[in-house]
Amino acid sequence: MSTLAVPIERPDRWDYPLDPTMDHSKAAWLMKLSPFCSMDPERFSTDTSLVDILRNDCRLVPLEAGDLVFQEGQYGASAYLVLSGQVRVFLSRLLTEAELQRRRAHRRQSSSWLRIFGLGGKGAKRNEDRRARERTRSQPRNIQSSGEEKPVKLEIRNKGKQSRIFLQDIPGVLSTHQTATMGPGELFGEMAAVTRTPREFTAAAETDCLVLEIRWQGLKLLKQDPAFRELLDERYRSEVLKTHLRESNLFRFVPEEHLDQVVAATQLEQFGDLEWFAKYRKQVEKSPAQRIESEPLVAEEGQYAGALWIVRSGFARLSRRQGAGHRTLAYLGKGQMFGLRELAHNKQNATHSPPLPYQESLRAIGYVDLLRIPKQTIIEHVRPYVRSADLPAVIESPRYEFGQPVLDAPLNSATQDIETGLLEFLVEQRLINGREAMMIDMNRCTRCDDCVRACAKTHGDEPVFVRQGPQYGRWMFAHACMHCEDPVCMIGCPTGAIHRDNDSGLVQIDQSTCIGCKGCAESCPYDNIRMVASKDKQGRALVDQVSGQPVLHASKCDLCVSASGQPACQSACPHDALVRIGLSDVQQLGQHVLKRTA
Repeated sequence: MSTLAVPIERPDRWDYPLDPTMDHSKAAWLMKLSPFCSMDPERFSTDTSLVDILRNDCRLVPLEAGDLVFQEGQYGASAYLVLSGQVRVFLSRLLTEAELQRRRAHRRQSSSWLRIFGLGGKGAKRNEDRRARERTRSQPRNIQSSGEEKPVKLEIRNKGKQSRIFLQDIPGVLSTHQTATMGPGELFGEMAAVTRTPREFTAAAETDCLVLEIRWQGLKLLKQDPAFRELLDERYRSEVLKTHLRESNLFRFVPEEHLDQVVAATQLEQFGDLEWFAKYRKQVEKSPAQRIESEPLVAEEGQYAGALWIVRSGFARLSRRQGAGHRTLAYLGKGQMFGLRELAHNKQNATHSPPLPYQESLRAIGYVDLLRIPKQTIIEHVRPYVRSADLPAVIESPRYEFGQPVLDAPLNSATQDIETGLLEFLVEQRLINGREAMMIDMNRCTRCDDCVRACAKTHGDEPVFVRQGPQYGRWMFAHACMHCEDPVCMIGCPTGAIHRDNDSGLVQIDQSTCIGCKGCAESCPYDNIRMVASKDKQGRALVDQVSGQPVLHASKCDLCVSASGQPACQSACPHDALVRIGLSDVQQLGQHVLKRTA
């Protein structure tokens, strides 16, 4: 193998536009359309002008009637703006439960949803940003619904090198599913692009139409304009919020006119920083008590229970005071609620005792996006329509009454399936973010390094993880990519080279578009991404032709996505000491710990 260095021009952010055919004339045409025509070009820097964003972070996507734009459950990082024609979004499930189960079973084996439905073929082109996928929920205007919902058939339409998934009998499908219409000038899919969460609905072209795909790098820059930010906020409140509420048992039987009152009263609140990783790195050396005190306080124990809080994205810590510090009881993620126990208790006991205050505290772990619904709104417009089975039990032993603490009150937390110390450790280290963390039982591990050798063999003689990491008791969490719930590594990537696979949710790196900027490695709070020297196909080192310095690219665990079965590290462990596990799933983690310690 040759060791000669090969000089190349160092790649740059603008070397990888989303659509290479997007030229100045197309960008100029878009500048005349809403919402771009109402934006102030002076708010954008000369290095990233509005025209530059349209040329590099957007592409025009022509669709025929029935073509899917994206599907419920997919990952990605693009929003879509309708330029002509109409798009329908499905507010009800499009696929049967059996089809969804089959899809989940294939997630680890397939990175293409064409193959999942048995429609795959080489050269299939995906609508989403080729380096970033997502899933999101949106409820636009003009909701329509009729008849009994029926299973749908998906087919593949071939056009030269492009292939698209489309719905058969689009009029029939639309007539039997609850949908909403998106017309020219309307934006959809942006929530998941910004918050890095999965899509929660399917979108399909109702007519032949033209949409503009905007990848998240462009969305982030466009939000510099106040008019665009207002567009996003107004769209969520007017078109998305009601659907989000309907997903919960608490609101599913609330009449439409009352739910409208809830939507009008709901406040959208954010705590912490969406790019929380920078602050997290600075606080690593602080004591747990200092870190908890520094977390933005959403609601404090002992205070008046004046609202119901619902997590929209991010994580929040549920804790209570213990001695001079705080004890973590749980962490709340998307869709979970805080304050419902107190509100339900107070309503049921309104004539017998004064209302109880919040019994625990809620804090943002890095960043959390919340819905705040006032107490009176819940009492008047929600509580009369909620089944008793959907409400929490009465608080038998309150910790606070009249603002005074009650001593020796028992714990009441669903997360006590695992040791409190381990739970606090996971929250302090923010390992709860991990969907596929490498957890090693050090009581079983013999340090034979078979896992490292298997990894190296699978990845061109270069292991993509380090068998070291934070440790709690017998459990070590190795420095291997965890394919996070909130992959903040994607925030710093200017080209989208680091992205989520649209079906599996695995975080992957497209080496052909990685420019070696170190953004992902510096953003990863867990030091699970390394920069390594790039080589050509002959094994020769690539160097910058100007500076002579090595050209780098990002490297990390890909969960052996190209191989079938378990990741190589896990399969190779002779002592069953290593497992890939979701740390955001407390029940799964508790079962694993219990099994190993029994």
